[in-house]
Amino acid sequence: MKLLVANRSEIACRVFQACREMGIRTVAIVAPGDEDARHVTYADEVQAVSNYLDVDAIIQAAKKSNASLIHPGYGFLSERPVFARAVEAAGIVFVGPRAETMEIMGDKIAAKQLAAEENVQTLPWVRAGQGSDIKTAAKMVGYPILLKASAGGGGKGMRLVENEQQIAAMAESASAEALAAFGDGTLFLERFIKKPRHIEVQVFGDGLGGGVHLHERDCSLQRRHQKLWEEAPAVNIPSCTRSELFEAALRMVKRVKYRNAGTVEFLVDTEGGFYFLEMNTRLQVEHPVTEMITGIDIVQTQIAQALSPDKAVLCDVPEVSGHAIEVRLYAEDPLQGFIPSPGIVERLIWPSGAGIRIESGIEEGQLIGTQFDSLLGKIVVHAQTRQQALARLRFALEGTVILGVGTNQSYLRALAADPSVLDWKVCTDFLDNEFYKRTQKFEPSDNELLTLAAVRAAGRVLPFSMDEKHFPSPWSIFGSRQEERGV
Repeated sequence: MKLLVANRSEIACRVFQACREMGIRTVAIVAPGDEDARHVTYADEVQAVSNYLDVDAIIQAAKKSNASLIHPGYGFLSERPVFARAVEAAGIVFVGPRAETMEIMGDKIAAKQLAAEENVQTLPWVRAGQGSDIKTAAKMVGYPILLKASAGGGGKGMRLVENEQQIAAMAESASAEALAAFGDGTLFLERFIKKPRHIEVQVFGDGLGGGVHLHERDCSLQRRHQKLWEEAPAVNIPSCTRSELFEAALRMVKRVKYRNAGTVEFLVDTEGGFYFLEMNTRLQVEHPVTEMITGIDIVQTQIAQALSPDKAVLCDVPEVSGHAIEVRLYAEDPLQGFIPSPGIVERLIWPSGAGIRIESGIEEGQLIGTQFDSLLGKIVVHAQTRQQALARLRFALEGTVILGVGTNQSYLRALAADPSVLDWKVCTDFLDNEFYKRTQKFEPSDNELLTLAAVRAAGRVLPFSMDEKHFPSPWSIFGSRQEERGV
């Protein structure tokens, strides 16, 4: 048995690991410019494709290697119904939900209509029109509003609109961005609520009308609507709200006879009320924190369910054990709007120890370019209590060394020591507002400085993000840069 992963980097490596433990041979695909990526050497076989969105090329690669399963990972084609249909039409097992389910839940407008039918509360919303129509629609919803792409995700096609004077220009910009990213510029308007938390419920459906939840994750720490830090279980959530979230999520799962792993996402307000946002019909980046607190390998369960479509492979809700936190380490500069920081990985040291898990797709000597996502890896920690998990996270961040590319490591270290984060008094705009306006001093760890000195002593040339301008005190004027831009 062989499984091809229609993806790259850390998520491909993650799926390959699950397959190895199950005795399944693996096939990687590689696009031009990505030949030195770690996932290429991690698989049993490699097939070249023109790009990671070429459906026909991926299907041909699977046939050429005699792969009987395809796992889409996340991003790229993972939520494209056309890809799921093409895989199944080729007689290959798609490790994920049905194409019809992806179509329904992938359309945020259709998903909200379905939620209303299941008595799952949503924020006031309306489909966007053109010109004066969109202004009328906005008045119906009430300012402030969020413009959102119906087919969107990851913050693309999303704009916060404070008043009527802004809406026409922002709608045009959001629609163009959504069209470029998703091939669909359709927008809808949704009431914006202040200081919400982003809570998602991990679900697993058998495709027959049954399903279970694997508890919840708090994903409230986001920059520009993209998650940076995730925890499980969520803290400071009333037990009654938690139970109601699970019930609402499972109503959605059962309504569409959802198959395989997915997440149902909600906004939770300061009073404990919650509102359905969307359903992600795929494995998510932050799935490791759920695995750590439940002991369930979600990827292996995905594969097992795909191989047994006529029965439920996961029937019981697991118990929660301890607390887990995941942070995403990116090659990016927080002071410059989180723009990518390309370069060659000169030195790489990942932390190790009890309760520390690394999910990465990079190696020393690898070129980190700008044509792919800038995620370098995920640092995941688990401990019996949240306080212990935070201490373990600080230890792990201190022991991480990545030289040759600029990263957000010091930013994450500052977050892990921030009083609001420690007490979890945060919301979805905390990073973009309160934290961003503070004057912080982000110092590299001792390990970073020692390794940097060794690299320089060897006469290696470092990229701009590692020069004297940034070391030894990178991003030390974090707060003032924001003020200079007038934010």
